[in-house]
Amino acid sequence: MTVTDALKWVKVLPSERTALMLGFAFHFCVLASYYLVRPLRDALGLEGGADKLQWLFTATFVVMLLMVPLFGALVSRLPAMRFVPLIYRLIALSMLVFGVLIAQRIAPVTVGRVFFVWISIYNLFIVSIFWSVLVDRFSSEQGRRLFGFIAAGGTLGTFIGPLLAATMATNLGPVALTVAAAVLLECAVRCYRALLSRTASQSGSRWLDERRMGGSMLAGITLILRSRYLMGLVLFMLLHTSAATLLYFEQGRIVAGSYADVASRTQFFAVVDLIVSALTLLFQLLLTAPLIRLIGIGGALVALPLATIVAFSAMALAPVPTTVALAQGLRRAVEFAIVRPAREVLWTVVSREEKYKAKNVIETLVYRGGDAASGWLSAGLTALGAGFGLVAVVIVPFAGLWGWLCLWLARRQEQRATMNEQPGGIP
Repeated sequence: MTVTDALKWVKVLPSERTALMLGFAFHFCVLASYYLVRPLRDALGLEGGADKLQWLFTATFVVMLLMVPLFGALVSRLPAMRFVPLIYRLIALSMLVFGVLIAQRIAPVTVGRVFFVWISIYNLFIVSIFWSVLVDRFSSEQGRRLFGFIAAGGTLGTFIGPLLAATMATNLGPVALTVAAAVLLECAVRCYRALLSRTASQSGSRWLDERRMGGSMLAGITLILRSRYLMGLVLFMLLHTSAATLLYFEQGRIVAGSYADVASRTQFFAVVDLIVSALTLLFQLLLTAPLIRLIGIGGALVALPLATIVAFSAMALAPVPTTVALAQGLRRAVEFAIVRPAREVLWTVVSREEKYKAKNVIETLVYRGGDAASGWLSAGLTALGAGFGLVAVVIVPFAGLWGWLCLWLARRQEQRATMNEQPGGIP
């Protein structure tokens, strides 16, 4: 299938093509930069032992508590066209610093842990900012048609990133990985500015990009507390991250017991990422847009709790690296190809301030809070002698709650979208 065929398949209008391809390239650069260093993060995170992962997740949450108000202050005081490039470039600089520290083997365990925490924070910020930009530039109707294709750009990045990581990890070392990640983040900034210029010229909304949003640095939290819809998104995120973290901890125990050194673990994690990327890209180019049209936003969201049950069952029945690769690969492919585009459509019907402030709180602070709590839950169950099989059984009723929530959010999104199209509707 050619690019032209893919554009026809997702029903792209001629006036949307340039913005669509810029969004595709923007997403590619963002995720390729992260997936270059993700296998290195996972490998270094195991240096202190798989039984210490819950401490890293807790440290990530604590640092996130400090970062969210700083981000809120930037969003309140700077226009989007200034704070987005600033954040991406500061992160790129940090990549270069870590590359030197890791290459020089300076306090390897400590630096490895700090690197794990920082990568776990920065990846949420850059992805959340990307989707905030996208839901700000495209309507709900456009999101249903176009977000799957734009998400495919990120998936291509998740394929190229670990492919480079797998080949560069043992040959060129961490400096090459971190330099490449920094360069890709700068390319993401260039794509962002081009997308901004293109969509502003079409909609005449450039004044919005040059205007400060104002409000307090904690406005994201207060906006969430005032909205049942946003609270529903918080619960969705908590259920999602709790399930993902429990699977991640079991994955860590299996991999740590099967591979003894950092290089082989890095290679294994890179292979898993490649499986995820290949499946996701196939789904996004062929299935996402028509599937969302067929089953709606609610049906697309429900795919994640269903895939989660399958992954838990498979890893409980056969706790070996091959099962980890296949189970995690399928679940994450469903998440990225089908659920993530549908989830982002939920954000197209909220206010601009909610898109940048509340969205960031949910996708960073709430996400990592769920990580930390689930990490300690996993450690506690292990200390009590509870096997992963018991966890797999307990997850079923939570998956039922999760599925109901998916359908509720989809109904509310449709109601809001209808009201937005009417005079006096939700702004």
